[in-house]
Amino acid sequence: METLVTLCTLLSLLFVVRADLVAQFQDVPECMKYFYKSQVPKYQASIPGTARLCQRFANRYHFATLYDTNHRIAVYSAYIFQPSNGGGRERRWFVEPQLVKPSWQAEMKDGYWLGKDHPGVYLGEKQALNEDYTHSGFDRGHLNPNGHHAVPGRNATFTLTNVVPQNPKLNQNAWRIHESQLTELFRDKCSKAYVLVGAVPSAANWIVKNNVKRVNIPDYLWNAFCCLDNNDKPVRGGAAAARNTEDNWVEKLSLDELGEFLQQFSNQPVGELFHNNCMAD
Repeated sequence: METLVTLCTLLSLLFVVRADLVAQFQDVPECMKYFYKSQVPKYQASIPGTARLCQRFANRYHFATLYDTNHRIAVYSAYIFQPSNGGGRERRWFVEPQLVKPSWQAEMKDGYWLGKDHPGVYLGEKQALNEDYTHSGFDRGHLNPNGHHAVPGRNATFTLTNVVPQNPKLNQNAWRIHESQLTELFRDKCSKAYVLVGAVPSAANWIVKNNVKRVNIPDYLWNAFCCLDNNDKPVRGGAAAARNTEDNWVEKLSLDELGEFLQQFSNQPVGELFHNNCMAD
């Protein structure tokens, strides 16, 4: 009996380590590495319907996402910047199988083929699907950008749990330029950069399909970063926010200013997005 209990315990631990839909990010040590000094932001952590995803592709974790299953968009994605080694854009769009059924595979999968594997099962109750974006007038706007990763992390960003409906003008112009500027900053000034990119949902603006509100169209996009030197000491932090409109403007902010901005949309204290607000201890 004792042997059986031990075996069951080991199997349970194995499942926890491999699963990418987790009760807390802390349940998967490999997922915690995407948060500076393992400090997970408190921002929107307790809103109803949130799911914590350790984004897994090619049997490896690549970033972490706090996902809002009610609005079907991410609250934020957290990642560590990697210099890109090139590689083409994914033509596939992945979904999270465990948002359909927790017992399903613990790795993102092409939504088309997941549907083929499970005919008759609706995949979109708790997440956006590729067809939601088709002819919507909005881009599939990456939060964690593919250009901030090397392959295969680059491929992993093409999951619909990492995108939001983004105004095409903003996505293809000012926000793209901002991401490129961050790439240069991280390459030139940082030994390591921790990044958070998120969205603020709108009160009543949705992609509607067949008279059903499917995907919330966020009012704002935002990002924040914490830059470290060769000794893993923070050397600079920064942030930005943009209205998700054709205004096509990204406002640069300090981390404190971003915290004050996000506080307008939270019933709970936002707190620090990074350990010690990305300042040296």
